[in-house]
Amino acid sequence: MNTSQAAALPENIIEALTAPKFWGQWFRDLNTWSAWFSFLKTTFALPLTDEDRALYQRCTGRTLSLAAVVREVWLICGRRAGKTRIAACIAAYLAVFGRWASHLAPGERASILLIAADRKQARVAMRYLRSLFVDHRGGLSRLIMGETQETITLRNRVQIEVATGSFRTTRGYTLAAVICDEIAFWRADEGSANPAAEIISALRPALATMPGSLLIALSSPYARRGPLWEAYRKHYGRDGDPVLVWKADTRTMNPTVPESVIAEAYENDPAAAAAEFGAEFRTDVETFIAREVVEAAVVPGRFELAPVVGPRYVAFVDPSGGSADAMTLAIAHRDRAENRAILDAVRERRPPFSPEAVVGEFADVLKAYRVSTVTGDRWGGEFVREPFRRHGIKYELSDKSKSDLYRDVLPVLNSGKAELLDLPRLVAQLTSLERRTTRGSGRDVIDHPPLGHDDIANAVCGALLLAEGGRQPLMITREMVARATLAGPRGAMHRMPVFFGR
Repeated sequence: MNTSQAAALPENIIEALTAPKFWGQWFRDLNTWSAWFSFLKTTFALPLTDEDRALYQRCTGRTLSLAAVVREVWLICGRRAGKTRIAACIAAYLAVFGRWASHLAPGERASILLIAADRKQARVAMRYLRSLFVDHRGGLSRLIMGETQETITLRNRVQIEVATGSFRTTRGYTLAAVICDEIAFWRADEGSANPAAEIISALRPALATMPGSLLIALSSPYARRGPLWEAYRKHYGRDGDPVLVWKADTRTMNPTVPESVIAEAYENDPAAAAAEFGAEFRTDVETFIAREVVEAAVVPGRFELAPVVGPRYVAFVDPSGGSADAMTLAIAHRDRAENRAILDAVRERRPPFSPEAVVGEFADVLKAYRVSTVTGDRWGGEFVREPFRRHGIKYELSDKSKSDLYRDVLPVLNSGKAELLDLPRLVAQLTSLERRTTRGSGRDVIDHPPLGHDDIANAVCGALLLAEGGRQPLMITREMVARATLAGPRGAMHRMPVFFGR
């Protein structure tokens, strides 16, 4: 690079985003981006104007300006605020101007990861970032050595890539920066106690070895739990803290969003709009079952109980069409001596699958446990009931909604009257259930979180309630009838009464 080229390079990220010969074409209307420029000045410890300082104090709860570049930034902003686009700009700036090579071993590359709830969503940030190189008028595209749909490899030993949101697969990297997009809505890794927290914990050591590295977590808020809430609770409003939390509503950061759109959202659902556009954590969404309660009910090392003579088994199925949700089956029985509902077996088939084939598999399991009637929800109508009938299994409709099942199983779990199998996905689904207050009626609804699943939890809770509390007819076998039949003096048959219920 010659002297004239070096002189033309921007000295900081603000110059990079405003210079016409650099990335200025993406930010033509600077007034609509002024709040984001204040944020960037704060993040990179650049001089603040009086307007910048006022916004900084309002959005961070701090009074003193930052003296050094932060190592973590947590952006809590409303929808359509522009946070993903700005995060992509930060990543591109660090990829081009970060001095990473001197900290790398021979053959090593500095990685910038884009992580979201799923790979499709993470590619949104990748498209923003890619355009900063490919469409750059000053020839930044020449810096690209190779690229795929999910990776951009640069000639300066930096690699930008989309990564899976997993605390296992994010290990082993030397990280210059990480963008965690919409972290409040990350899909649960159902084998982990707190998956999003596990991912963040796995990323921090990989960032620690690179001076100037940056973790950028951004999201509109949701419930008061998880890493986003914890970051806000621990770091918001704390002067001198190297972890910056910036919290702002949609129109503060993006005044181009029409006020009428936001006003209509508040009119339709105030609680949801306060989170979506006002950047306020929801107080109407709370965890339904405490993790301690679920873990206390789990029998360690018990993954399934084989069918035995004696117990009367019951079963509940959560059906599916085979393309979106899993189809699940749970079998349980009641231990009369201990007065407990015992979970015996769980089956789960994740999509894609053939519903007819899965019904056949489930029917074989049901017959092994001497179950001739299975209970399930009303989804699918005859589409579900007819295949079970063909396999000799009667399908009865549950008289409880999914929300009612969860509500009624809570006292069973709280009182210690249930034994669960040691299945991490079951534990994760039960502990992720949320209680929400519906708009208008004010009724509580219990359901899985956004992007979550509760297929196993639904089947298990249904089976536990059938085993624990339902006064179901006793299944009469030929042997039972023979034992209950006595011959009279003239050959008449006198039948002893058969009792129904528990």
